[in-house]
Amino acid sequence: MPPQYIKPYVKRGKNDAIDAAAICEAMSRPGMRFVPVKSAESQAGLMVLRVRELLVKQRTALINAIRGHAAEFGVTAAKGPAKVSELLQRAHAEAAGVPPLALEMLSLLADQLAAVEARLKTLEGQLMAVHKANPVSQCLATIPGVGPIGAVSFALRVPDPEAFRSGRHFAAWLGLTPREDSTGGRHRPGRISRQGDEALRQLLVLGATAVIRFAKPGQASPWLLQLLARRPKKLAAVALANKMARMIWAMMVSGEVYRRPQQA
Repeated sequence: MPPQYIKPYVKRGKNDAIDAAAICEAMSRPGMRFVPVKSAESQAGLMVLRVRELLVKQRTALINAIRGHAAEFGVTAAKGPAKVSELLQRAHAEAAGVPPLALEMLSLLADQLAAVEARLKTLEGQLMAVHKANPVSQCLATIPGVGPIGAVSFALRVPDPEAFRSGRHFAAWLGLTPREDSTGGRHRPGRISRQGDEALRQLLVLGATAVIRFAKPGQASPWLLQLLARRPKKLAAVALANKMARMIWAMMVSGEVYRRPQQA
């Protein structure tokens, strides 16, 4: 059970007996929700995803460190991981006037960055192998805006989609539904709750942003084009991510592949 759902049943003080009584009381509630138990294979796959996320953060930190240290000597380049090599070439040029000790430190950071990128390529190859061997992941990859990494993430992090009663409950679990602040019969929805798995929510929003970037009349759905005509792109990306979450739940439950809606 989620610990935050047990906390309201904890009485004054805290010890093992009070915690056990709170757990027993929470289990007896008819509306209590339970976390499904994952298999050892799923845990191993999730470990690959978490290690990849850690390496991506380390790569970003190394790139920022290289750019920051080089900028102290007046050496700059365009943003992006692909421009790091150009930045290092400018720093090693004689016209830059960078001291030898600083060049040695930049080379050390560049070697560390190359090692991290090599490990990332290895992990991405392992994730692609998991994606090809998982039918649920291959099914989810047919959705526009969902790539192999996102499909594998949903297939491993959501072992039992039938635990959710509907697609809206699944979207609420991801934190993509509005927060409720209603009272006195007034329905006042607010911003999205952002509660749940942050990594899955980020993958959906990034995928929705990519879909919106290439949305064109005649190719994108009329619903998305009408939404973009009256709402900002960021708000439309969150709304599309909510819709993608509901589609993912329906496809995981039914096992059907994505079918593009036919225009009227």
